[in-house]
Amino acid sequence: MRLLITGGAGFIGSQYVRTVLTGGYPAFAGARVTVLDRLTYAGNLANLAPVEGGYDFVHGDVCDAALLREVVPGHDVVINFAAESHVDRSIEGAADFVRTNVLGVQTLLDACLTSGVGKVVQVSTDEVYGSIDAGSWDESAPPAPRSPYSAAKAGGDMLARAYAITHGLPVSITRCGNNYGPYQYPEKVVPLFVTNLIEGRRVPLYGDGGNVRDWVHVADHCRGIQRVAEVGEPGEIYHIAGTAELSNLELTERLLAAFGAGWDRVERVADRKGHDRRYSLDDRKLRALGYAPEISFEEGLAGTVRWYVDNPQWWKPLRARA
Repeated sequence: MRLLITGGAGFIGSQYVRTVLTGGYPAFAGARVTVLDRLTYAGNLANLAPVEGGYDFVHGDVCDAALLREVVPGHDVVINFAAESHVDRSIEGAADFVRTNVLGVQTLLDACLTSGVGKVVQVSTDEVYGSIDAGSWDESAPPAPRSPYSAAKAGGDMLARAYAITHGLPVSITRCGNNYGPYQYPEKVVPLFVTNLIEGRRVPLYGDGGNVRDWVHVADHCRGIQRVAEVGEPGEIYHIAGTAELSNLELTERLLAAFGAGWDRVERVADRKGHDRRYSLDDRKLRALGYAPEISFEEGLAGTVRWYVDNPQWWKPLRARA
């Protein structure tokens, strides 16, 4: 079996690559893996250091149709992690998000269709639904994105579903909650807060801190993606929910406690434009296929904090460059 992992040097993609190459997904045991990544600021080959030499690497862009015509043929499964994903950056400028998250998806789908790829997974986000005051979205909920990032991801998802219906491309879509875990670029809230606290800095808390997110460990997220890669149906959407629904205040409290720090280490900052109040996913559809998260938030957060404490050589150069 040959796997093509686009965006495989990023946070979530590298988790998948490390796991498949160390035997974590028995159904794909012995698979030959190709990683395609543009190595933007968030793509980092250091994320793949534990499996260095175990994969083929292509430095390239999912928007490069000529390159994809060379790379995609011969692969049995393609999983698309390639994305611009930071909401704040999308507010500052949306063009890169539309390019990668919409045009990149279309270009990759075309290459998969032409090459006769047997299975494609489009990795997406709960943010495409907008905000929900109560309850949880199931997969029939209509997209209602409220940021340039989520709008671009919704566009890519709709293209994926259209290719499944129009062309019969065997592509499935996954949508997950907020990820956390090792190797996450330190602009995201958990590694930002952890690395700030390690260095004795204050942590920035948006608005009143009441925004609620569903937290899923990156290993559980990838486990859900793998299940969809194995048995997901073309054109179908599958939710990968987490194990903790927390307000940003509650998350901050837990991170402060992990360092024995007080609220004097918190800096209140102006809220983000169009900040979604709450996300929540109903994941019964994927659970019916045999998936369930395995890592409690308490266990996962403690392990994540330890990883950043133990690996300053990974994150300090990234902070210095930023």
